[in-house]
Amino acid sequence: MLLTKAQIEQHNDALLTQHQRNFQFISGNVPGVEQIIKKLTDFQVAIPSWALGNGGTRFGRFAGRGEPATLEQKLEDVGLLHQFNRSSGAISLHIPWDIPKDAAALKQLAAQLDLKFDAMNSNTFQDQAGQAHSYKYGSLQHVDRAVRKQAIDHNIEVIKYGEELGSESLTIWLADGSCFPGQLNFRKAFNNTLESLGEIYEALPEQWKVFVEYKAFEPNFYSTTVGDWGQSFLFASKLGEKAYTLVDLGHHLPNANIEQIVALLLNEKKLGGFHFNDSKYGDDDLTVGSIKPYQLFLIFKELVDGMDVRGMDHATGLGWMIDASHNVKDPLEDLLQSVEAIKIAYAQALLVNAAQLETAQENNDVALAQELLQAAYRTDVRPILAEARLRAGAVLDPIGLFRQLKVRDQLVKERGEKAVATGL
Repeated sequence: MLLTKAQIEQHNDALLTQHQRNFQFISGNVPGVEQIIKKLTDFQVAIPSWALGNGGTRFGRFAGRGEPATLEQKLEDVGLLHQFNRSSGAISLHIPWDIPKDAAALKQLAAQLDLKFDAMNSNTFQDQAGQAHSYKYGSLQHVDRAVRKQAIDHNIEVIKYGEELGSESLTIWLADGSCFPGQLNFRKAFNNTLESLGEIYEALPEQWKVFVEYKAFEPNFYSTTVGDWGQSFLFASKLGEKAYTLVDLGHHLPNANIEQIVALLLNEKKLGGFHFNDSKYGDDDLTVGSIKPYQLFLIFKELVDGMDVRGMDHATGLGWMIDASHNVKDPLEDLLQSVEAIKIAYAQALLVNAAQLETAQENNDVALAQELLQAAYRTDVRPILAEARLRAGAVLDPIGLFRQLKVRDQLVKERGEKAVATGL
């Protein structure tokens, strides 16, 4: 299913008068609003192929209705999202959940939908049917060289799939670690992983990047071999200039200062990208901005500041991706909400008066620094986002039109009530 131009125009026309009032009110109080709209229009967030169906909990999976049962249907869902917001112009594939069987046909479909292929994601945290060795005790860290070689070969296979599709990056997340004290030798696990990553790194095409993701715990709860940003930074630094740290917002211990982590990684030129989500307790994979919107704003403030210092393009300098699991919501609605939350935080960060904030910091004026940040955060930038969508040919109220058109019911008619997405 795709939207027609008439559906978009009819929807926007009905809301246009109220939108213009809202935008005129806020734009009169926002300096440089045209530059902000341009940055918002350019900013794209990649949609993960595994997030287009209902995910699972630790106890089971409650499938939704009309889920995309093929990779082609997943591309169509992302193309539909992109029509709603013109900010979802890329898809990130997970192998072997979404193996491209005909790369040429997929690229043609993606071009028709105005989509690109973002980072490729490997999977050595699950055993797959027919594989020779189990990852029960780890993959790239495993004590058995044969298991490590199997995991290395899988990652190289993922790179080759990505080359066929036009991707230029590989994300590696490892479940490797231990459940009990004494189960493994920490130094050997680190060195085995570094050696394995080194072989994958050597297989990278010239223009590619590799993102080393980290996670504090789960599924191993005593130790994780890439357990925090410092360990990921060590791997990325040792591997070379094409290796970077990837930050998943849910992969931290409670109350971690993620904005400081982001600032330091940017400073060291080793921040590669993000998996955006939100959490209350751990790796909850909740809708972006649903729990800690102020933290998200503070992260983007550091991103804008750090990228500007280095002269980086906000839209292309880092990898912007969502990583979420939709258990009780419609996945498409959830993804529309997540992209909106990301762009709200980004727009608010663009409102921070950097010169005034620097002066306050240099004068140890703590109260003024707080006022400057909170003034930007408390600004309702939604009319600015809506104006950016309107100018890009997207929808003024994406969730509203999604429900008005009964998109999920239309997908059920096309795919069936019990269609289940591949992957999770």
